Amino acid sequence: MIELKQLTKVFTAGGADVKAIDDVSLSVPEGSIYGVIGSSGAGKSTLIRCVNLLEKPTFGQVLVDGQDITRLSDKALRQARHNIGMIFQHFNLLSSRTVYDNVALPLELAGASKQEIADAVLPLLELTGLGDKRESYPSQLSGGQKQRVAIARALASKPRVLLCDEATSALDPQTTRSILALLKDINKQLKITILIITHEMDVVKTICDRVAIMSYGKIIEENEVEQFFLSPKTELAREFVRSAIHEKPITDIESRFSPEPSEGARPVVRITFVGKGIVQPLITKVARQFNTDFNILQADIETVNEKAMGFMMVEIVGEPEQIEQSLAFLKERVQLEVIGYVG
Repeated sequence: MIELKQLTKVFTAGGADVKAIDDVSLSVPEGSIYGVIGSSGAGKSTLIRCVNLLEKPTFGQVLVDGQDITRLSDKALRQARHNIGMIFQHFNLLSSRTVYDNVALPLELAGASKQEIADAVLPLLELTGLGDKRESYPSQLSGGQKQRVAIARALASKPRVLLCDEATSALDPQTTRSILALLKDINKQLKITILIITHEMDVVKTICDRVAIMSYGKIIEENEVEQFFLSPKTELAREFVRSAIHEKPITDIESRFSPEPSEGARPVVRITFVGKGIVQPLITKVARQFNTDFNILQADIETVNEKAMGFMMVEIVGEPEQIEQSLAFLKERVQLEVIGYVG
């Protein structure tokens, strides 16, 4: 549905060229929710603004539903944008217009009749939970309600693609969850392809099917969300995953912890697994079979794209040969990473 080919965006600042996007290629499947995550300044917002040509790429192609919109005339581009809705971090509502009129604005600009507008707007107000707010003004709404208005407005022209630029960054956690649930529902009900730009891993783990991670204008890793959590390949990806599972420093072993093995040191491993009931019987079996003990340092169950995923950090105690046998046994059955050693 969305395909970026060798996309590059160069800005000139102070006489120097700066690559905000550096040769990025990615594909967003039709009907999916695709997340792009990265730290501040990674180029995420520039990337998403290139998808509807709010920023014109310096090089490369942007294909939406098979059409290269970088080659369209101004008139054809305006028409193509009807199929690309967009919501922003700060809502961008008109304070002098009611909820109904804010949602209706794109249709008014497109020359729709009053009946056509009513037929489009009223169902969207119900879909976004704003049926009783149609005559309210933005000043009378909460932040979550304002974002729901922005979402309804973006859907008014019946787009096939919805772009979300840090759409939950200005919201509190509870409101964020409700907005993410709404986006998931919109994706399922209306079959709209959603591209989300975010710096929050909680957004990715809650609703995304696939995720790409950006750093200094480049895509450095891309995968299905479940595999991204199970087996992050880059250190930046691992940092984002650790933040999402709220992994904490292990203060009680910090003074004895080393990243390198030494004689008599015991490994500390991170175990990642899918399913709530898989790991406890497995650890019990390993402990009995190889005569090792497992000191559980941290453990958590998270929901990643509607699947239960477990994260555990353990210290393995035993004779060196038995420890190696335990590690080999576990590696065949769960995702396992040796993160250090305790003396």
